[in-house]
Amino acid sequence: MRITSSENFRKMDNYSIENIGIPSIVLMENAALKIVSNIDLQLNNRFVIVCGKGNNGGDGLAVARHLHCLNKEVEVFIIEKSKDGTKDFKINYNILKNMNLNIKTIRDYEDLDYLRESIMKSDMVLDAIFGIGLSRKIEGIYKDTISVINENSKSTLAIDVPSGLNANTGEIEGVCIEANTTVSFEMYKEGFLAYYRDKYLGNIIIENIGIPREALDLFSNDLYIIDKYMFKNNFKERNKYAHKGDFGKALFIAGSKGFSGAAYLCTEAAVKSGTGLVTLATSNDIQNILSSKLEEAMTISYEDYKDVKNIMVKSSCIAIGPGMGKNNNTEELLRKIIRDYNRTMVIDADGINVLENNLDIIKKARGEIVLTPHLGEFSRITGYDIDYIKENRLKLAKEFAKENKIILLLKGYNTIITNGKEVFVNSTGNSAMASGGMGDCLTGIITSFIAQGYDPLEATCLAAYLHGYCGEKLSSKMFCVNATHVLDYIPFAIKELQYT
Repeated sequence: MRITSSENFRKMDNYSIENIGIPSIVLMENAALKIVSNIDLQLNNRFVIVCGKGNNGGDGLAVARHLHCLNKEVEVFIIEKSKDGTKDFKINYNILKNMNLNIKTIRDYEDLDYLRESIMKSDMVLDAIFGIGLSRKIEGIYKDTISVINENSKSTLAIDVPSGLNANTGEIEGVCIEANTTVSFEMYKEGFLAYYRDKYLGNIIIENIGIPREALDLFSNDLYIIDKYMFKNNFKERNKYAHKGDFGKALFIAGSKGFSGAAYLCTEAAVKSGTGLVTLATSNDIQNILSSKLEEAMTISYEDYKDVKNIMVKSSCIAIGPGMGKNNNTEELLRKIIRDYNRTMVIDADGINVLENNLDIIKKARGEIVLTPHLGEFSRITGYDIDYIKENRLKLAKEFAKENKIILLLKGYNTIITNGKEVFVNSTGNSAMASGGMGDCLTGIITSFIAQGYDPLEATCLAAYLHGYCGEKLSSKMFCVNATHVLDYIPFAIKELQYT
């Protein structure tokens, strides 16, 4: 699924109207029908629809007509402070007047009192005040109207975008509708991805309204949501004649005294994700412990680089960093691996931490690099404050990946994956997964998929989706989900995603 800016969406809309010849009123009618199709008409009978005078308000008026035709009780409120209204707004307004539908205006505080009473009697409020074009602070009667809706509505559906949310940046323009559901059109909007915006967006539903693919392709940017269809369409069936050598060889360089868990989790995740042969290179101090725990994977010591190199040259993909410690030994080993290995390498955890003030290391790589920092690690290697990163994740991630010629997976809410050109945003995962070892597990899945022959960018996207999917499914029955829970569920989750 694609993601777009409000500017690009307007270009798609205009192209459909001016170049292809689809009347704008047809697109508005399609939008209204899709809104109605997402309302539980058995549960909801009384509606309040609050409209501005732009095309978003026109959508609201068209929805009011359809609900009225379905014998629902509908009250329409139009905020009167604005201009006369767009052409399509006027068309739908005149239709409602001809149908003698109940239309009220909001001009002052007395009108707000009446709105409040109507909302309290209603089952649902539809927000059609501002659309994706909003880029100014909301003040006056608009601000007060939104406050009345938020304070009194039992259930609110936002049309295209909650009024008050900047569709490009996710910034709240003073005040914002707190929707239970947002039905948006054709594509995710970039502003939906900002941190802490689910309070305003609620459940996001994307509906097609008849904009042709030609227009979507012409003005879309390389920004995508990873969803179940992407996983299902890109995850390969296993050849029934294949043997273990056909499913890749993965090498993990991980662990140190006191940190055997990280090494175990990433290695076992690769086993559970389907890698044919998996080897762990770890510290002498913990090798025996891990050898007894890892029943399917082999172990060696990373303290003898000759042994590591012998395995490395046979490996389809290498991961380095989990549980190694931020120290000179880790940095030295990373430099050697980058010097000697010419295939894809995944760098995580302490492999990332030793890059602080040392980003020149990855620029010497002979193969492709996948870097998987969380916000703190990304802050350390870039020098940016974490809050600044949160507000500018798409831009910073893309710039960093492009500058360093790597694939970056920036962990967090709506994990971002980018190669500096294309950007993918993961749609799975939740806070039930917020526990130690989750990142190690993800590293194992990414490495496994690359080792099995997936393109590194594709593998990283599929792994992120699968990892979050496991957490979501498990959290429906568990208060918290640990990395070992995810490990056990991986092979079952893959099968579910392939066939459901």
